Parts: sequence; structure tokens; C-alpha cells
Amino acid sequence: MLRRLLWLSLAAVIAAALWWRRNPSACPYNQRFWVQAPHPFIGRERLRGVLAPRAGERILEIGPGTGYYSLDLATWIGPQGTLEIFDIQQEMLDHTMRRAGEAGLDNVISTHGDAQELPYEDGSVDAVILITVLGEIPDQARALAEVARVLRPGGRLVVGELFGDPHYVSPAALRSRGEAAGLRFERRDGPVFGYFARLER
Repeated sequence: MLRRLLWLSLAAVIAAALWWRRNPSACPYNQRFWVQAPHPFIGRERLRGVLAPRAGERILEIGPGTGYYSLDLATWIGPQGTLEIFDIQQEMLDHTMRRAGEAGLDNVISTHGDAQELPYEDGSVDAVILITVLGEIPDQARALAEVARVLRPGGRLVVGELFGDPHYVSPAALRSRGEAAGLRFERRDGPVFGYFARLER
């Protein structure tokens, strides 16, 4: 009986994961504990090494969740830089902005919208961050084309992925989709089950 229950539970988990893969969507705010948990293999210091942020840059973080990386990003670029946080859920933006205010960071700007249509000018940002977010976007090709459009020449996109996330994007799929959007795959940092990848325009 116990074995049968275990198999049924496993089947339910697999079915749910397959449904989520076929129906990409953002993690709801009421389930934010998923985005607040520790991020193995894609930690903040590894992100810093791959991104190589510089003081004064304008960085766009798409899908910041509750700000797991945002406060560090804002600190790395300094008060003369700007961190644009962009999310389809206003609750996530409000949460992150509260945290930024509590930390005394005034270089964070939030914008609500859909990553398939970014409200930024061509070539206006130095870097874009997408961490465990790309797979949640229904039209990844369109979103990556928008990222390429808003990046300045030589600008970089950093994507972070964790295997086990139902919306996981493999390095091979990322490379293919990125190159189709005009982004050159520069390197991957970390194993395939938990990696950052850097692409450049």
C-alpha cells in the first residue's frame, strides 16, 4: 500500500511538472517562498563573477521575484548606476522596492509589464539579467529579441538556470535561441544542473 502511494505521488509530481512546462507562467506571489529559498549553484557571488558589473551601469533585471539578487546588483553598480527591475507581477515589484527602501538603495526603478514587449529604448541598457525566468515566458524567442534590442552594442545577457525547475532551459536550448536573436553565447559557468550563461550582443 505504501509503495503504491509513493508511486502515485511520484506520478502526480511528474504530471504537474509536465503541465507547467507546457503552460509557462510566472511563480505566483503567494508562492514566493520558492524564489526566496537559497539558490544552489547560482549564488550571488557567482553571478557577480559572470556579470562583471561596473559602477555607473544601467542593468535590467527581468523577473526579480522578491529581490534575491536585486539588492546586491544595485549595490555593485553604485549610486551612480541604475537597476531597472521589470516584472509581470506588481506584487513582486512592490516587495522588492520595499526591501530596496529598507536597505537605503535609491538607484532601483520598477516597471510593470510583459517581457515579450520591453518598454525601453533600443541600445539603452548595459546588461540584462534573467535568472530562472526565461522558461516562464510563453514566447522565449520574442523575449530574447527584445533583450537584444534594448542591449547596447557589446552589452551582455546573463541567464541563470536550475535543473528541477519545471521551466528549466538547457544550455544548448539557450545557445540556439540566443543566437537566433542575435546574441553570441560567450560562456557557461557551472554544471548543466545549475549554471549561469553569458551572452553578448
